Amino acid sequence: MLLARGKEALAAAAADIGREFGVQTLSVEADVTDLESVRSAVAQVRQRFQTVHIVVNNAGAAIRRTDREITWDDADWLNQVQIKSIGALRVIREFLPLMARDGSGRIINIAGASGAMAWLPAMTYGFNNAALMQVTGYLAADLAKEGITVNAIVPGLVGTEWRESWAADSAKREGKRTDEWLRDFCLSKGILSGRWGQAQEIGDLAAFIASDRGRYFNGAKIALDGGLTVNAR
Repeated sequence: MLLARGKEALAAAAADIGREFGVQTLSVEADVTDLESVRSAVAQVRQRFQTVHIVVNNAGAAIRRTDREITWDDADWLNQVQIKSIGALRVIREFLPLMARDGSGRIINIAGASGAMAWLPAMTYGFNNAALMQVTGYLAADLAKEGITVNAIVPGLVGTEWRESWAADSAKREGKRTDEWLRDFCLSKGILSGRWGQAQEIGDLAAFIASDRGRYFNGAKIALDGGLTVNAR
């Protein structure tokens, strides 16, 4: 089951997964900041599948503003919290009654390296990721007796479509090749691998944690950041 706000892209992704892997898919247009929207999604999943084995929380807002976040008004702060940390809690709470209790239940939270460091300018981004890592440990302890594991993947910079476009534009302005500019940028930020991550790499780790081979992970916050949080100086 795929849950997101973009109906058309969501349906296309579900169709691709169904064709490639030969599995049943269900795409549900929903907004994690809206309780009734999440509850409607849960009802559709219950009707279609009855049981849920894996919940992956990967909703988040991109960093679009570079002004000082301490000057933002309450509504802007709360919007960020509603999407990332409270949104994840809302999804977990509402799906929990459907989750398998036979040892196959997995909750995987996609946090971010900014939760373990000061990434400027990303104050709310950082404290949301820190909150999600705290939630991961707490719920791992709380749900262990029910046979459900809870883990967090903690990516560094990931080359989303928006970031790839931004890198190309930045390289062009400086008269560099995109790969050259990107390596210099990543190294300047302390990313030892000299590149940012790929979405597929995050997905591969999530798939491993969700599998039977990942059943001994519990309460882990797994950095996947090319060495960013090594904090080498």
